[in-house]
Amino acid sequence: MASTSRGDALSLPRVTCPNHPDAILVEDYRAGDMICPECGLVVGDRVIDVGSEWRTFSNEKAQKDPSRVGDAQNPLLNGGDLTTMIGKGTGSASFDEFGNSKYQNRRTMSSSDRAMLHAFKEISTMADRINLPRNIVDRTNNLFKQVYEQKSLKGRANDAIASACLYIACRQEGVPRTFKEICAVSRISKKEIGRCFKLILKALETSVDLITTGDFMSRFCSNLGLPKQVQMAATFIARKAVELDLVPGRSPISVAAAAIYMASQASAGDHIAGVADVTIRQSYRLIYPRAAELFPPDFKFDTPVDKLPQL
Repeated sequence: MASTSRGDALSLPRVTCPNHPDAILVEDYRAGDMICPECGLVVGDRVIDVGSEWRTFSNEKAQKDPSRVGDAQNPLLNGGDLTTMIGKGTGSASFDEFGNSKYQNRRTMSSSDRAMLHAFKEISTMADRINLPRNIVDRTNNLFKQVYEQKSLKGRANDAIASACLYIACRQEGVPRTFKEICAVSRISKKEIGRCFKLILKALETSVDLITTGDFMSRFCSNLGLPKQVQMAATFIARKAVELDLVPGRSPISVAAAAIYMASQASAGDHIAGVADVTIRQSYRLIYPRAAELFPPDFKFDTPVDKLPQL
């Protein structure tokens, strides 16, 4: 007989082989048996097959889905999305003598679930536009669900909350994006996303790591098509400028843009990293007087330091 190991009161019993309790059982899907690979003992029978009921081939995609089990469970929705929707009948047996439908949906999707589904779809669309991986989408969905259930941002647009949650998820996963990048893929203003960002951090009592110039440098240089030498020099310049306290109070994004501009001028932007011209000039003027100290020792200058533009 099969033995079960008892754990906590809430944990389910685990089927094991009595002779080899540590062996990983093999499931025979055709027979519905659980077999011990060490001794061949059948330790469980009539196992329910959780696989697909039907096989759908490429030329059958346009036809109606024959599956009777519905979509996969969504743990983010109330009740795990275990609802049943009865389709509208077409035959005479579907209506009573007064023409009313005999079979009606006892429970339709709640308004809160509909709102969350709409937000999840918007989050997925925004993430696809800026090529974010699935783990960030999942974290964003969880953040939105927490905020929505707390009702701490009542009165704010769900799209604005979703955009702010996406910004927070990127920061928490170590791949930060700028407010302008999030704003570019959403219909919400930068100011509104910033307000929701602060309110969400306060409501969830969470925090995000401070952004640095290194978080954006490789991506900005890649978007500009700059060579590896310029990227390494720009990274060194930005880090050195911060260490020497030449740019106090400046955004890491503007410091990174100024460092890229200085490195590119020395090795051979108006719209570098989406930062305004005046912002780049202000950061550039702060680091220009000590430019000779900022470049790495092995950097090959095409333009001498004293010939760099002063802006």
